[in-house]
Amino acid sequence: MAPKSDNTEAIVLNFVNEQNRPLNSQNVADSLQKYNLKKTAVQKALDNLADSGKISFKEYGKQKIYIARQDQFDIPNNEELNQMKEQNAKLQEQLEEQKKTITRVEGEIRTLQSNLTLEQIREKEAKLRKEIKEMEDKLAKLRGGVTLVKPEDRKAVEKMYLEKVSQWRKRKRMFKDIWDTITENSSKDLKEFKEELGIEYDEDVGVSLQAFSDLVQHGKKRARGH
Repeated sequence: MAPKSDNTEAIVLNFVNEQNRPLNSQNVADSLQKYNLKKTAVQKALDNLADSGKISFKEYGKQKIYIARQDQFDIPNNEELNQMKEQNAKLQEQLEEQKKTITRVEGEIRTLQSNLTLEQIREKEAKLRKEIKEMEDKLAKLRGGVTLVKPEDRKAVEKMYLEKVSQWRKRKRMFKDIWDTITENSSKDLKEFKEELGIEYDEDVGVSLQAFSDLVQHGKKRARGH
């Protein structure tokens, strides 16, 4: 149900005064659709308000432009304008302070959210205690001379180790046989000849086949002792 004529004029007058800027009938009608006002009713109200001197208007060809009467508004003098500028500057400073405060509080909230809850701390503590207990048990076994390696794993490693040492011994013997054959009737200095060919003995690089063989025998004796 559309408002009565007097109500329509009151609504239109209030809107024009609030806007305080040039308006045509279409601007007003579009903005007041929530009141179920038709454009013809808005146009009539604008004309009545203009005829009664409650608003001002100017004609530009076929179009009428309406504006609130300026004599109804208090126009501030220079002193009042300066006061308003100072007040505006103070409000801007307060706004910046509020923004900084909001940013700081948001940062504190994010920090709190990233921290562990009491329940999470207790869960983590229980997990760490369990890990410490397991490590202490392993340390106690090591101190007591208990081997933590499974027997089958130990045997597999020893077998592989023995195979590698055996291969080393065979290749060392093969090299010696070949080297003796090549140098048997050679007049060259063997040391210089070896350096010329880029050959290095085990001793040249600080390793000993016998030492690695003894390590196997020592491991077997220790295993029997336990």
